[in-house]
Amino acid sequence: MVKARTPVQLKVNSMAVWNYLTRRNLAQNELAGQLGISTGYMAQLISGKRSPSPALRRRMLETLAPLSFDDLFLVSERDAL
Repeated sequence: MVKARTPVQLKVNSMAVWNYLTRRNLAQNELAGQLGISTGYMAQLISGKRSPSPALRRRMLETLAPLSFDDLFLVSERDAL
C-alpha cells in the first residue's frame, strides 16, 4: 500500500516559536514537555526537518495560545515529482 502525499507541505514557523519562548522565558525542552514530545523531535520541528502531525498541531495551538494557525505554521506547495 502506497501512502498518498498531500499537495502541501506544512512546517513550524520557528521565529514565532522562538519569540513565544523568549517572551515567556521558557526553554525549548520545557515546551517539548508541555506538548508531550521529546526534545529531539521538538528540535527537528523548529529546524524544519520534520512536519507536525494534525494531532500535534492541535496541541501546539492550544499550548501556544494566543498564536493562531497562520502565526505558527508555514504552508507551501510541494514540488511536483
